[in-house]
Amino acid sequence: MPNNNNIGFIGAGMMASSLIGGIVSKNLRTSDQIYCSDPYPPAREAAAAKGYNATESNAEVCANSHDAIFLAVKPNCIAGACGDIAASEDTGAVIISIAAGVTLETLEEALPGRRVVRVMPNTPCLVGEAACGFALGARANDEDRTLVKTLLDAVGISMEVNETLLNAVTGVSGSGPAYVFQFIEALSDGGVRAGLPRNVATQLAAQTVKGAAEMVLSTGKHPGELKDAVTSPGGTTIAGVEALEKGGFRAATISAVTAATKRSMQLGGTSDAEIKNKYGL
Repeated sequence: MPNNNNIGFIGAGMMASSLIGGIVSKNLRTSDQIYCSDPYPPAREAAAAKGYNATESNAEVCANSHDAIFLAVKPNCIAGACGDIAASEDTGAVIISIAAGVTLETLEEALPGRRVVRVMPNTPCLVGEAACGFALGARANDEDRTLVKTLLDAVGISMEVNETLLNAVTGVSGSGPAYVFQFIEALSDGGVRAGLPRNVATQLAAQTVKGAAEMVLSTGKHPGELKDAVTSPGGTTIAGVEALEKGGFRAATISAVTAATKRSMQLGGTSDAEIKNKYGL
């Protein structure tokens, strides 16, 4: 008799592995309740070594997954994966896509009658600190909402948004880690320029970003209020803040988010004219 709590993953790459790891480590499912498929033998071998049911067959994943099936493949592989799901018996599993730029409309057209959810995760999922946005499809229900949030929260935090805002989620948290890595690198460069050894500068920079982020999350205070608390009149911090403002730090960051948001819309098939006229980007 099949286990109705089984979860499937079509695609067993880094993002899928991180999601599975969080789900299993939080005791939401056991390793033998995970089914995953991948055409790449090393990915299947790595999954099997962790006790997951690994296969080359998407159909096998579909047949054995009754709770949820994650579409964890590249956007150019979505059509084939959806075809395999559509050709399989509907076990009642909600389909959860983490493929960037693939709309709910596209997924629902490829999966008639299925319940679909679209998710935008980010790479800190790899260390259990993801920031995910998700949107429910037309047939998805409250149980699906609860399940998706529970599974995503196993690797960080998740927030439900209207699908039209998932492009902005991409701009902020999907692409955001790259901006933060660049800032950490620049902060470290500044430390080296001021005389610190590289390893010391990088450790201090990374921990400073981590600590500051935790203060925003744990205190609930506005980032500006926290900034003001360490910015003494005539002191070192305000001198540094002034230099950032002169360099266009704030404007450059806003531009990075809007550029990434616009690119996400383009990848999803939205025309430049619509992006400009409807969204002002």
